[in-house]
Amino acid sequence: MIIIKKVVQLTKLFVILLTISSLDVSATTKNEVKQLVCEYKTNPIGIDVQKPRLSWKIASDKENLMQTAYEIKVTDQTAKGKLVWTSGKVNSAQSVNVSYEGPALKSMQHLNWQVRVWDNENKATAWSEPASWEMGILDADLWKASWITPSSEQDLNGSRPSPYLRKDFSSEKKIASARVYVTALGLYELFLNGQKVSTDLFTPGWTSYKNRIQYQTYDVTSLLKAKNTIGAILGDGWYRGNIAWGGNNYYGKKQALLCQLQVNYADGTSETIFSAKTKQAKTPNP
Repeated sequence: MIIIKKVVQLTKLFVILLTISSLDVSATTKNEVKQLVCEYKTNPIGIDVQKPRLSWKIASDKENLMQTAYEIKVTDQTAKGKLVWTSGKVNSAQSVNVSYEGPALKSMQHLNWQVRVWDNENKATAWSEPASWEMGILDADLWKASWITPSSEQDLNGSRPSPYLRKDFSSEKKIASARVYVTALGLYELFLNGQKVSTDLFTPGWTSYKNRIQYQTYDVTSLLKAKNTIGAILGDGWYRGNIAWGGNNYYGKKQALLCQLQVNYADGTSETIFSAKTKQAKTPNP
């Protein structure tokens, strides 16, 4: 009788533990929205698409989870977090390439965005952690920089050593953010205070130079000091290098650089440092 009693007690204990374990599993079930990307990039800067495409993923420890609806909200960080647009609740399973449908975006505007979704049990997730995107220079009038060419170009028909360009400037006030917008006729490597601004290679990339020119945008906030030197090394690249179908100088003869640095200070003021005009290259604006 004593043995049977112990078995019964152990059975009850097992049932209690099983119940607690089941409750624990249920309590840990959590749906989250993660990996937010804009135009296939994480927190991109220099976007020139007026209706950026937004995508996200759902993380869950629950099986057979499906998104049945979503809501997106976008705030303007250049206007102290003012709400710019909300999609409202949209009944849709779409989570890839959902277009922004808010007011027209402005040059250099910095926006944050978040998503929440509803699952097939009509339960909403919490809002995701904020992600961001930043617009590039959309208005031609905001390009203050001028194309500059090396001062000593002797032989324009063959390869020669890469020219070095540089400019000194000061930034005495506390810096909130800084972006550099840069391109070249040919190839460029850009440096700020002796450090290369990115790991990108062969910038700005091949294009049909007579019709369009690509430019890159880089965050250089951490590279700025009170006294600064910005410099660039230029190369022939596809622009005037030897390419298979056209030989040398297929698109043009003279290398050129276009560089504009936008510095925003903590006191709300801003400053633009740009390449100074010497010789104007005959090419369309990027």
